[in-house]
Amino acid sequence: MAAFATRGSHIMSNTIQQYEAAVQSCRDIFIKKTKDYGTAWRVLRPISIVDQIFIKAQRIRTIQEKKTQRVGDDIAGEFKGMVNYGIIGLIQLELNNSAMEDMPVADVERAYTEKAAFVKATMLDKNHDYGEAWREMSQESFADLILMKLMRMRQIMANDGKTLISEGLDANYVDIINYSAFALILIAEGKHKG
Repeated sequence: MAAFATRGSHIMSNTIQQYEAAVQSCRDIFIKKTKDYGTAWRVLRPISIVDQIFIKAQRIRTIQEKKTQRVGDDIAGEFKGMVNYGIIGLIQLELNNSAMEDMPVADVERAYTEKAAFVKATMLDKNHDYGEAWREMSQESFADLILMKLMRMRQIMANDGKTLISEGLDANYVDIINYSAFALILIAEGKHKG
């Protein structure tokens, strides 16, 4: 039993390191783009953020089904984009407006770090309950689950953000970010196509 506990804590330690590396690579891109473009994303309303994630998830699914692609951007890049749009979604929900205003880079870094920490904490809680089940999932499942979450989010928005017993937009963004981070880990391990 002690050997299993040690093995389990080693796997979880490795997961944390891999997860942090995946999210850090996304954060680096996000901050560099913020320095290049400012915070033009502040203008995006919730449906626009959902649509941006949809485009990326649908592209992954199309590449998976056709087994070929014509545009050079890789699948890993699309998952990174979904992490970053998910973080944008969480920030926009908190700010509760889609103002055409620029945020200082330091504020963006702080907001990104805060949201990423919240998403990671949720991942750790769910990983505790579900174990490392995601490690056995296909890349196709990650794309499909993200698309399903997006369809749910569109329905929530059609219901003016109200749900009867279901999670809200924020929980769906969290799941999309975590599915994308898991996909990035499995790509880095060579288990999934990148």
